[in-house]
Amino acid sequence: MDNGRLWHVDAFATAPFAGNPAAVLLLDREPDDELAARAGAELNQPATAVAWPGDRPGWFGLRWFTATRELELCGHGTLAAARVLLDSGAGVDGRICFETMAGTLEARAVGEWVQLRFPSLPPQPLIDAATADGEPGAAADGEAVLGEAVRQLLDVPVSEIMRNDLDVVAVLSCPADVRRAAPDLAALSRLPVRGLVITAAGDGGGRNGSGPDAAVPGAEALDGGKALDGAALGGAAPDGAALGGAADFVSRFFSPATGVGEDAVTGSAHCALGPYWIGKLGRQPLLGRQLSARGGVVQVAGDGDSVLLAGPALVLSEGSWRLPAGSRPGQPVPAELS
Repeated sequence: MDNGRLWHVDAFATAPFAGNPAAVLLLDREPDDELAARAGAELNQPATAVAWPGDRPGWFGLRWFTATRELELCGHGTLAAARVLLDSGAGVDGRICFETMAGTLEARAVGEWVQLRFPSLPPQPLIDAATADGEPGAAADGEAVLGEAVRQLLDVPVSEIMRNDLDVVAVLSCPADVRRAAPDLAALSRLPVRGLVITAAGDGGGRNGSGPDAAVPGAEALDGGKALDGAALGGAAPDGAALGGAADFVSRFFSPATGVGEDAVTGSAHCALGPYWIGKLGRQPLLGRQLSARGGVVQVAGDGDSVLLAGPALVLSEGSWRLPAGSRPGQPVPAELS
């Protein structure tokens, strides 16, 4: 089990060196906790997806690691693992199922993109002093403290604050505020959340440009019903023209608690962003664009208790993982060298 295959993938990327980079390590069986964590530290990517075959065709175990900790849910690591497994022919009818600590996650090929079925984690309003309408006791103490802390660590106006079990979400007035925001990461690291999502409705700009709101190459693969069937989209067929245009919403994600700082493209944050913006805009699917330095795109659609996340993933390199049989961190120096 000490040897495996290794890939480097740019997930949610429309071009090389964009999106969120991930290492995918495929072993022949589940590694022990120490080896998996050490592999994440060694590969030192925003996420290392460690996968191994399950007990039936098309099923795999999956865990995700940063350089410093294991993640409870990771969208771009799952997208990267699905891309390499689908490309290698490991899927059944174009599908892969992952058993994870977050439950069973499904991936399937969608033209040149991959679609993930993740849990829908809609954020709930966080009532604080700024949103309690002057009603005494309207905000619970914990909510008031968290809401005020979020407002204090952001240097831009906040119109709404929400949270789910993972993150706190701050809605801003426009994409320009999302781009220029510089949150206090030290203060954020002290809050009882995984991270902070900041978001705003898309501004419709950049339809003919090459900047962060530019057209999405390859998204036409989702046109004409070939990508997502009507049932999966709640009766709506995917709109390739819309995918090729400007984003419906934009976001950024910060998570110093996971050792990442600002994440490039965060699939799991779209478990909150998808339901929120679908509810606000009253339509789906939607195209989200993450305005990090690398940038990337995520298509979102709701399906009951699930959110469907779709995006491109580019495999940039592949090779072998070799750990000599029986070796483990902390082995003593061989007697011949002592």
